[in-house]
Amino acid sequence: MRLNLYLVRQIVTAMMFIVVSLTCVIWLSQSLRFVDLIVNRGLPIHTFVYLTVMLMPTWLSIVLPIASFASVLFVYNKLTADREMVVMAAAGLSPLRLAQPALIVAVGTTALCFLMTAYLMPMSYRGFKELQWQIRHNFENLILREGEFRTLGDDLTVYVRTREDEGTLLGIVVHDQRNKAKPVTLVAERGALVSTPTGPRVVMANGSRQERDVETGRVNILYFDRYTIDLGGGDEQEQRNFRDANELFIHQLLNPAEHAPAGSNANELIAEGHQRLTTPLLALTLTAIGLAVLLSGEFSRRGQAMRIIVAVLLAGVAEAAGLGTKYLAAKSPPMIGLMWLAVLIPFLLSLVALSRNRLRTRAAASPAATG
Repeated sequence: MRLNLYLVRQIVTAMMFIVVSLTCVIWLSQSLRFVDLIVNRGLPIHTFVYLTVMLMPTWLSIVLPIASFASVLFVYNKLTADREMVVMAAAGLSPLRLAQPALIVAVGTTALCFLMTAYLMPMSYRGFKELQWQIRHNFENLILREGEFRTLGDDLTVYVRTREDEGTLLGIVVHDQRNKAKPVTLVAERGALVSTPTGPRVVMANGSRQERDVETGRVNILYFDRYTIDLGGGDEQEQRNFRDANELFIHQLLNPAEHAPAGSNANELIAEGHQRLTTPLLALTLTAIGLAVLLSGEFSRRGQAMRIIVAVLLAGVAEAAGLGTKYLAAKSPPMIGLMWLAVLIPFLLSLVALSRNRLRTRAAASPAATG
């Protein structure tokens, strides 16, 4: 029991470090897609952070199995380098017994991955796509670039001379022709853009409102300290009518006839649903592969660099097999069984290797040889 706790603690600690490191790398690479929203569209930083956080379950579902595998390689190789593995082997512990703590962590990782793929990933990705849609469509009217005349619809033109970092607008001109009989031109020293449930608005300060009567040609001028104009025009916001595969839950993917949007490929959705079920099992499979390679055969004081390389290559083959079988299953549904076999067969073979082999050490054999 103490041995299990000792190894589990080391594996979990290493795994947390690897998960944080890989997640940060993915976050930095993927967040570049949203830089345009900040630089050119004035997206607030907190909204940018929220967008990237909504993708976190998707990233973690990929990172966690890899982190479980990498942490096991690191910890067990460290045990070998520190000669702790020699002591455990000399105490009569079998490879399967030594692998038990790592398999416990792998089972927990698999359960967490199932939570990600079954619930958190589609839920968060759906929120991500909804917010992205609003930014690119419903919030497009909010994007006021300095020095440009922006036409919002057919009857509204907005000009902003300067847009400061904190969001203050300087030198605002708005030409509103939504009332054809009485077009209005507003000029203000400064203002701010705000979002309301009924649409975006510009709150202006220290300006004038000029309204011209088309029939009489008369111009009415109103000077104001504060004035608000609605940029939405009272129209209903555009809504999304399509969801991609990442937004669907597993039962929706496996029953595309009932839940999938029109025009989607049913075979691809079914294959995606099965991948959501098989991907978490990679945590078990990759971990078992690493254990089988490191704990089978003879221990050497020279290190296990070659075994680590072999384990990484085998893990890469397992990952590639999972992706390849998904592609085949999307083309031909009867091939779905291969998706499960690609994950389960390496796991079972690794368990067989662990149960049949014994960890031997050259250090223990040397005295007998010299005698």
